Amino acid sequence: MTQTLDTVLAYHQRTKHHFRGFAAGPGGLDWGNQPAAFRYFSGSPLVLLPLLADAARPRYVELYAPGKIATQPLTTASIAALLELSMGLSAWKQAGGTRWALRCNPSSGNLHPTEAYVVVDGCDDTTCGVYHYLSRDHLLEQRCTLATDSPRTLLPVDTLLLGLSSIHWREAWKYGERAFRYCQHDIGHAIAAVRYAAALLGWQVKSLDHWGDDQTATILGLDRAQDFGRAEAEHADVMLQITAGPVAAELVSPDDLLTAARAGHWQGEANVLSEHHSHQWPLIDTVADACHKAPTAPESPWLSPTIPEPLPSACTLAADALIRQRRSAQAFDGETGISRDSFFRILDMTLPRTNVVPWDVTGWSPCVHLLLFVHRVDGLVPGLYLLLRNPVSADRLKDALGRDFSWQTVPDAPAHLPLFQLLVADAREAAQTLSCHQEIAADGAFSLGMLAEFQDTLRQGPWRYRRLFWETGMIGQVLYLEAEAAGLRGTGIGCFFDDGVHDMLAIQDHGLQSLYHFTLGRPLTDDRLQTLPPYAHLQRR
Repeated sequence: MTQTLDTVLAYHQRTKHHFRGFAAGPGGLDWGNQPAAFRYFSGSPLVLLPLLADAARPRYVELYAPGKIATQPLTTASIAALLELSMGLSAWKQAGGTRWALRCNPSSGNLHPTEAYVVVDGCDDTTCGVYHYLSRDHLLEQRCTLATDSPRTLLPVDTLLLGLSSIHWREAWKYGERAFRYCQHDIGHAIAAVRYAAALLGWQVKSLDHWGDDQTATILGLDRAQDFGRAEAEHADVMLQITAGPVAAELVSPDDLLTAARAGHWQGEANVLSEHHSHQWPLIDTVADACHKAPTAPESPWLSPTIPEPLPSACTLAADALIRQRRSAQAFDGETGISRDSFFRILDMTLPRTNVVPWDVTGWSPCVHLLLFVHRVDGLVPGLYLLLRNPVSADRLKDALGRDFSWQTVPDAPAHLPLFQLLVADAREAAQTLSCHQEIAADGAFSLGMLAEFQDTLRQGPWRYRRLFWETGMIGQVLYLEAEAAGLRGTGIGCFFDDGVHDMLAIQDHGLQSLYHFTLGRPLTDDRLQTLPPYAHLQRR
């Protein structure tokens, strides 16, 4: 393990942006070979999915209230709703003759390296098999008819599996060696997006963390070289178990599914995304191999401290409407602030309550904390703040942050919110400078960096490197939706000066690392862009 851990640490160090230069990237974009926006499998049978009707839906705030939403039965139509509101299109944008799709799940650079597959057995008249979701046309491509002679089903009653994979090339085309990081962010975004969509149906979601990557790849057909040919490979990331019921089913073992997949009937060939790759990035394959996960024993669930129920929200929007309207802001007005209550609510929803979405998906002990650059929060002094998402880590972080910060509790903050004021200052210039000089980090109401307990986590297994980024992506999805609920907009910032953040905090070792930046504020609109409905080209419900 030492060798693979060294590989991961070396990759992380090499792909940092510095004031003196950026991580290795293409330098310019080869627009003629931009990856195709959608993966599909030619020759696979198609299952057309119905679109959500305009009927009344649960309110967004009800997603956070366990048992509030009635459970929908597991049907093809409900699976369609799950996919539409997690991995589906939310709109098309058009400027002149150029058109591109937006999706419910966020993605770095809107490049969407994440692909989704469902495994079903015993659902309506849908054949027991493995299906790829093609979001462009809102349909399932049947990749495999699973072979089973057993009278019992391969999955528990009212249960399906949803697998997520990454096409690293989609991000590498634009971001070069740093792309592996961004693919992992997007997996975290997607995990949370799936959890929110499942909550809207009254369903439960659990991550099958004990599965190995090879098991997931075999069941999803990602290791079938003959089906990919010249097409860009997909890397198996995570399998999610989804139960149509108020209580999650017992975690599924991969054994029977592996046998059924190996003996199954596979169909379809993956499309080539780029005819020519102007750059090769072998380091991405190297770190992916180093982060490979073998099967493990199920982890003991993290026992979180008792956290009161979420703070109230003034949002009255329907859940599906808010999910669809999520966007990544391109610029902020630099003037609009946020109320203190809204600020506390947003931070409160990032706390890892094990009985509240999306944090009930996993049993992971939280390893990521929020370093906050507060600019315009009513009743809060501008400056640098820290939210401890795992209070057990308080002494560890106080020791790691080398400067003599004040660590003052915030007056009138909820008692359960471990929020500390580190420094009173105008933090706008620092936020902008550290976020690769991007004005959006200074023009919002506040911005933040996500600090991860890095080395201690990786010592438990190099594959946990990926999971640290998944955690940041899940936080990011919460921030995106909570920003919309507060009448604002958010955007993730993948470009930042890693060690610049550490220097500001006087962190002397590699125990903590900054992994992701985010900012929220009042967006400026671009009048040149036209918004088009996501599925107007489909003539079906």
